[in-house]
Amino acid sequence: MHVPDGFLDAPTSIATGVVAAAGIGLALRGARRELDDRTAPMVGLVAAFVFAAQMVNFPVGAGTSGHLLGGALAAVLVGPWSAVLCLSTVLLVQALLMADGGITALGTNVTLMGLVGVGVGYLVFVAVRAVLPRRPAMVVPAAAVGAFASVPAAAAVFTLLFAVGGQASVGIGDVAVAMLGWHTVIGLGEAAVTALVVSAVVATRPDLVHGARPLLAASTLEIRRPGAPAGAEVAR
Repeated sequence: MHVPDGFLDAPTSIATGVVAAAGIGLALRGARRELDDRTAPMVGLVAAFVFAAQMVNFPVGAGTSGHLLGGALAAVLVGPWSAVLCLSTVLLVQALLMADGGITALGTNVTLMGLVGVGVGYLVFVAVRAVLPRRPAMVVPAAAVGAFASVPAAAAVFTLLFAVGGQASVGIGDVAVAMLGWHTVIGLGEAAVTALVVSAVVATRPDLVHGARPLLAASTLEIRRPGAPAGAEVAR
């Protein structure tokens, strides 16, 4: 999914750079509402995990490989605004230090993986969570569906950008088939990894999972002493 330098023309790259900068600016403000002293360290841990996980590629056939995007995973764990900051930091380090994605294409990569991937993944997650039973364990399948949807969504947006400003001599039809076809397969791997990680955290510390907090509040039990009035003692 990392777009290299020169793959899109200058106007398209500049436009996505402006979109990425605006998205990061909004994320800097929004992240303040998501984090507190207890959950803030999770942002660093999630960014480190996504960075490491993106270095591991898995084959999807015909010599093509994919890797974790991590947008939906980060959004479920630390919130969508904080996830945008996580992905943007990871992509910046990769572009500057590891030549993974071009520097002039940094705005495009942040837009695709940091904004589209996070946004679509989290919106789908919230929609699926709303129709499942209100239990913390239901965060896992909802996160998996959101992760799966985020990958072809990012691929579809890239296809649109290529149609506008693509520099390679490849037909837009071929690009669409290749991107959407293979990234649907890659999305299955994304869903599996996301489900495994989220399930591990939910099983141990569900209170640290941003996407599980509404469900934890809904499942709070009220325990009373025999003969005590309602609300006398509450266990949370």
